[in-house]
Amino acid sequence: MVKLIALTPCEGLLPISEGGIAVTEVVMDQLVSVAPFDGKQKATSDALKAQCGAGLPAANRRHGAVTWFGHGTWIVAGDASLDGLAAVTDQSDAWAVVSISGAGVEDVLARLIPVDLRPHVFKTNHVAKTMLGHMSVTITRTGSAAFEVMAMRSMAATMVHELQVAMRGVASRA
Repeated sequence: MVKLIALTPCEGLLPISEGGIAVTEVVMDQLVSVAPFDGKQKATSDALKAQCGAGLPAANRRHGAVTWFGHGTWIVAGDASLDGLAAVTDQSDAWAVVSISGAGVEDVLARLIPVDLRPHVFKTNHVAKTMLGHMSVTITRTGSAAFEVMAMRSMAATMVHELQVAMRGVASRA
């Protein structure tokens, strides 16, 4: 009988570092998307707050384990039991999530992402749905010089490659 071995999306690709910037994989044990039914957004938010300590944040924001993920949709890092309140879909195997951090991280990301990520504009827990190179991503500022980037699992190797090329480019200018 064949034994299957579960691999993370960035298995064998990360960690990497270049010029003081580091990229590591963020392993999400469970991710679920939450889309409240019509008229149930407040009740969904209250239920999530009771379950995981954070309700539904405003658009383009993260609060605790709950991240805005697009029009009427949030992603929750963990489980959510919202029967009758929202459509809940397991997304655990669908996303590659990486953390990129270090002095000058905005310079690296500026080569790839068409969003002003300077800390006085894009503050901690701000979220953007955007492009990284040619792929769709969700980016969240997690600290003064740290970001979390989510891409579809099938794009994990491409995302890591794009980040590494940009890191090398910025490091070569130093």
